[in-house]
Amino acid sequence: MDANHPTGMVLNIQHYSLHDGPGIRTTVFLKGCSLRCKWCCNPESIHPQAELAFNPHKCIGKEACGACMAVCPESAPFTVAPGDRIHINWDLCTNCGRCIDVCPSTALYLFGKEMTVEQVLEEVEQDSAFYRESGGGISLSGGDCLCQPRFSAALLQEAHARGLNTAMETASNVPWKAMEMVLPHVDTLFHDLKIMDPARHKKWTGVDNSRILANLKRAYTTFKNKRFLARSPIIPGVNDTEEHVRSVLAFILPHENVADYELLPYHRLGEPKYGFLGKIYQLNDFKPPTEESMERLQGIVKRAFRQRNKGK
Repeated sequence: MDANHPTGMVLNIQHYSLHDGPGIRTTVFLKGCSLRCKWCCNPESIHPQAELAFNPHKCIGKEACGACMAVCPESAPFTVAPGDRIHINWDLCTNCGRCIDVCPSTALYLFGKEMTVEQVLEEVEQDSAFYRESGGGISLSGGDCLCQPRFSAALLQEAHARGLNTAMETASNVPWKAMEMVLPHVDTLFHDLKIMDPARHKKWTGVDNSRILANLKRAYTTFKNKRFLARSPIIPGVNDTEEHVRSVLAFILPHENVADYELLPYHRLGEPKYGFLGKIYQLNDFKPPTEESMERLQGIVKRAFRQRNKGK
């Protein structure tokens, strides 16, 4: 990668987004994440490199096709005699992508594409008319875009140079130098506060939250002119308690540049993608929170911010 012209591993570019910052946005999803949240709805965004996916519902079988079996250098596609259905041995697959070009039913495809800053902004600026009317712009999401700090910084810096509003979503579990590199080019930062207790955070995400909390405290005070918005995915049995919400509020409310705290109800829309990647979804017994539970917790947040705003 040329240090002066960095490229990034882009998962997807989503047009006409309404929940990733002010106005109408174009959201660029980057690959790579340092957390392993058991409820993750974008498992295809975790691995930092492009990776193969297989949708067996689209596969027409060995007898009608079998092309993937013929071209795979690792013999990863296989069938179980006497069946015709193709399976993938994910331990053998190297994500080379040779099978994708020969698959007539698009059952095989690749998550992730290497792109330049110019290529991304060329697509983003197709929506420039919407930005002017709504005050929108470009948003970065993932995965965690701070796992690609040089590309994220270069992309957002150039977006600013072209007059675009910028927003970014992050879990903040990165070295401080990554945040220091990217945040000068961010207008609005959405950041997660998933679980406040370090031990429980490690249980459910794979790491404790010490670096996350330290980074956020430092970011609040270092970048006072930035607009921060905290978020928690609310998962029943994990963090759907008043204790969690109040502990997050205690952390963020002293900082005036934290403008809001959003509670996002857990959902299972990403569950099928685990199977397409040869992975196992770990929260099969978990259900979304009830409307009553979400309203109760959101009421605590609204009252807390109302009280803070009264004191201004």
